[in-house]
Parts: sequence; C-alpha cells; structure tokens
Amino acid sequence: MDEQKMVPLTTWTPEGETTPALTEDAIIGAICTVYDPEIPVNIYELGLIYAIEIAPSGDVKVEMTLTAPACPSAQELPIMVRDAIAKLDGVGEVDVETVWEPAWDPSRMSDEARLSLNMF
Repeated sequence: MDEQKMVPLTTWTPEGETTPALTEDAIIGAICTVYDPEIPVNIYELGLIYAIEIAPSGDVKVEMTLTAPACPSAQELPIMVRDAIAKLDGVGEVDVETVWEPAWDPSRMSDEARLSLNMF
C-alpha cells in the first residue's frame, strides 16, 4: 500500500497557489476506505463513526465504536482509520478513540449498508 500522502488539488489566487483546507468530507472519504474484514461494508456506512473533530492546526480526532466489544478487529480497525486519515494532505496528529456509549446497533447503518447486507 502506498504510504505517501495524497496529492491535493491546488488552486491559484492573486496571492499565489493555495492548498484546499482539510474538510470533514475528505476525512469521511478516507474513512470510507476502511472495511471491517468480516463485513463487506465500510465502517462509516455501518455507523461506527460517532464524531469527527478538525482543529485549525489540522489535527483530527475521531470517536468510533465497534459492532461489539468482543469484535475480532477491535485492535486493527482504529489503526486502519488513523492510517487512512493520516494520508490526507494537511493532516497533523490523528487521534482515534474507541467509545462504547452509546452502544452501536443496526439502526445506525446507512440505507446503503442495510441494502448491501440484506437487512431491510
């Protein structure tokens, strides 16, 4: 897997070249590349991401949960989220915290995830 940061699109202004600011949409896009190895739906669509905070410095904090405390991927999924976000240009430190409140349940899944998993 390529460990280099993603190359941002740049724009030109009268003051010179600028790099777009880090956005929540960009972070969500990065998180959507992370899949639970046992479920064919990305963790964002599963409803495992509870909060995303972006500091002006580019530091990012994510609160996420797992489908169950005994999830076999409990150790690797937060690391995968951190690594996916860290590849974005403009990101500083990335802190991914696993939280258990509120508890995850299937109602947090997107319609797309429910459709993919035949859970309608």
